[in-house]
Amino acid sequence: MRSRVSAYWLGVGLAALTLAQTPSPQSLRALAERQGLLVGAAVDLAALYDPLEPDYARLLAREFNLVVAENAMKWASLSNERGQYSFTGADALVRFARQHGQRLRGHTLIWHEQLPAWVRGGTFSREAMLAVMQEHIQAVAGHFRGQVAYWDVVNEAVSDRGGLRETPFLRAVGPDYLEHAFRFARAADPQAKLFYNDYGADGMGAKSDEIYALLKALKAKGVPIDGVGFQAHLDSTFSPQQARMRENLQRFADLGLEVHITELDVQLKGAGSREERLEAQARVYAEVLAACRAVRGCTAVTLWGFTDAHSWRAAAEPLIFDPLYRPKPAYEALLRALGGTP
Repeated sequence: MRSRVSAYWLGVGLAALTLAQTPSPQSLRALAERQGLLVGAAVDLAALYDPLEPDYARLLAREFNLVVAENAMKWASLSNERGQYSFTGADALVRFARQHGQRLRGHTLIWHEQLPAWVRGGTFSREAMLAVMQEHIQAVAGHFRGQVAYWDVVNEAVSDRGGLRETPFLRAVGPDYLEHAFRFARAADPQAKLFYNDYGADGMGAKSDEIYALLKALKAKGVPIDGVGFQAHLDSTFSPQQARMRENLQRFADLGLEVHITELDVQLKGAGSREERLEAQARVYAEVLAACRAVRGCTAVTLWGFTDAHSWRAAAEPLIFDPLYRPKPAYEALLRALGGTP
C-alpha cells in the first residue's frame, strides 16, 4: 500500500509537468469536442501513475475528455469499515482530470458487487439498510460534490432472468431502494447528473424493455434520474444492427434521459485471420459510435479502458491500443467515424 500511495503522488507531479493539456487535432478527443461529444475511458490508477508506463497517462490526456475510475470509486475500494473511508486513489484521478480539462464520471454508488463484507453478509432491517445507503452515498458523493459530472448511482439492478436482481439492498428495503438511492444522491450532490447503468441492454430486447419500464416508472414518480448508461461489453462477432441499437437508445432519450455508452469494449473473437478479426472489431466500435451519434440525446461514448495492457479482459484484446500502446484498426475506425484521417 505504501508504494502504491507513493506512486500516486509521484504520478501527480509527473503528469502536471510532462503532459500537454491541448489535444492533438487528430485525436479522438479533439474530433469529438468539435461535435459536442464526450469520448471517455476507464482508468487503471496503478498504470496511470506508473513511471515505467508514461504512454498510459500521455494517451489518456490526449485522446479522452471524460474519465472514470475502473475500481477506485467502488464501495469496497473506498471503505471496509462503516464510516471509515480512504479517497487517496480517487482523489488522484480527480486531480488528473482537472489538470487535463476532463470531465469525471463516478462509478458506482450502489452495486451488488465489490461490497464490504459487513454490507454483503449483514442482516439489516429496512430502516437500517436505508441508513447504510444514505451514509455511504453522502460520504462518497458528498466528498466529490461539485467535481463529478455524472454518477452511476445504481448499477446492474435488473436481473438477466427478469425482475430486479437479488441484492442486499432489495432484500432489506424492497424495490423502492432505487428511488431512495437517487434521492440520496441528489441531496449529496445537486450538481451531478444521476445515471442508472446496466449491461445486456444495448439493443432492443427483453432486458432493455424491462429497464425502459423501470426508468419510465421512476421518472413518473419524480425520482431525480437524469440519464441511462449502456455498458456495451461486446465482441467482434457481434452485429449491433445499428438501426435497432439506435432505436433502443432513442426511446430512452425520448423519456427525457441523457444517454451514454459507458463501458464499451469489443473482445477479439470469431473465425478468420487475425487481420479479419481486428477489422471486425473495428467495425463494431465504429457502429456503436455511429448509433450514439444518430441519437440527439446520446452525448458520451466511454471505453472500458483503452490499451490491451490494462483490461479486465486482456486475453481477448478488447481495446483500441495494443499492449505496446500502438493504435489498432479500432482506433483508426473511431477516428474516421469522427471525421478524422488516420
